[in-house]
Amino acid sequence: MGLLNLSGFGLGHALMRCWFRTVLCWAATGALLLVALPADPDGVAGGLVVAYLVVLVLAAVDGAWTARRRAVGGSWRPMVAAVVGLVLLAVPAGGVMFYGSAQDEAVEQMLLDRLDKGDRTVEAASARTFGAARGDYRSALAVYRELGEKHAGSRAGKLVPKRLDAYYRSVSAPYRQKKHCEAIEPLTYLRTVPKEIDPKLLGDLVGYPDVPLATSLYECGVSKLGDPAGGTESRELDELLRTFPGSAQAGKVGPAVSRKISEQSGAVRGSNPCAATETLRRLRATALSLPDKSVSALARNADGSIENGIYACGLAQFKDKRFGEARQTLTEFAATYKKDKRRARARDIAVAAEIAGTRPAAGKHLPPSGRPGGARMQLVISNDAPDGVEILYTGPVTGKVSIGGCGSCRSYSWVSGSLSACKAKGKSYPHATLWLPAGEYHFLYKHREGSSSASVTSYADGSKIQPGYRYTGCTYVTSSTSLGTGPTDSVSNT
Repeated sequence: MGLLNLSGFGLGHALMRCWFRTVLCWAATGALLLVALPADPDGVAGGLVVAYLVVLVLAAVDGAWTARRRAVGGSWRPMVAAVVGLVLLAVPAGGVMFYGSAQDEAVEQMLLDRLDKGDRTVEAASARTFGAARGDYRSALAVYRELGEKHAGSRAGKLVPKRLDAYYRSVSAPYRQKKHCEAIEPLTYLRTVPKEIDPKLLGDLVGYPDVPLATSLYECGVSKLGDPAGGTESRELDELLRTFPGSAQAGKVGPAVSRKISEQSGAVRGSNPCAATETLRRLRATALSLPDKSVSALARNADGSIENGIYACGLAQFKDKRFGEARQTLTEFAATYKKDKRRARARDIAVAAEIAGTRPAAGKHLPPSGRPGGARMQLVISNDAPDGVEILYTGPVTGKVSIGGCGSCRSYSWVSGSLSACKAKGKSYPHATLWLPAGEYHFLYKHREGSSSASVTSYADGSKIQPGYRYTGCTYVTSSTSLGTGPTDSVSNT
């Protein structure tokens, strides 16, 4: 009877009509089934199993003890009861096996749920930029790593290689969409994945990112060549040449840079030489910054075109009435390229541009490129001002001359200046003599800064030089406290 009670159904007590004890056995078994089913991946708590086994043992001992004092009716005999008890022991044993199988299936389902969660994370991440989804991609990779490395024999673990293939396709989607600049960051990330997961799970994916990354670095870098937004250093091309120096893409960098330089060299002769020149400067700086010596050597291919471009840019700025920019550009040209045959011409145009900045009529056309022949008239300009003066002029000829300050001279009132300047008897004024061909001229008088003329402003004027005359001029400063304005200078011709 004790063996019959080990079945967990209290059959020994039932045969002896001990119904209360039978119900107790049913209650214990029912409680166990209620807790254990459905099967959980973590199984049943050990304490509960031990408590149930104790109940079974107590039921068996109680059944055997009771059977010795109470006869079992019918044809039941001790031997038959023993055989039946042994047979019924298969019930709990089979239950244990069934529960183990159910628990294994529960574990499989749990792992499949984790796999599905990782898949859904990747799918959600694919709808965002990689920068925003990087954390989700790392989270999904952690799921795949755990399933593939710790549960390789499970159904979920066996699916990990295929999921990793989909994972790589999702991360590298910008490359397939030909968004090469956008693809660089995710492809760079994929090169680090073999360090975070067993490479055996990746298979051929281990080396997959190299070619797409090299291609993206090349395409993105070349698309930015000469672009103002891209700066003068190409991070993408630099990384390509350092990371994949022997790749086919790295071999195309030199020809691409050379081609861009050639294109912009032609553009210097076009309608926007200033933009082309700036692009050439950026291309030159980019070439010099790259680690491949054969590429950096291409920088010298831009030098001649930059020289031509600066000159052409200055002329274009003058023609567009951007006189301040033209002056700066052509002054830079003359200072930088001292052996260029156009240097003197550039300096003349810079002078005319400076005059035109104050007197726009001086910029109606470029100064003549040649020196006219024929007679030249004398123009003597004296300085009746405490500080020196620089005189710029443009017309049939262009140039500038400086006159020192007159230490004993003073400022004049607005009225007395035109009557008295440069007319003191027996006084020698600093002066300069110009020999000018006949024609219309524009002058700009620039007083040098000094303690006595800190507020003196430049003064521009026009004058006509006619054949057969000798001209004189006088510069002086006037002050008018009633007007509250700074001194100005003037010139008179006789």
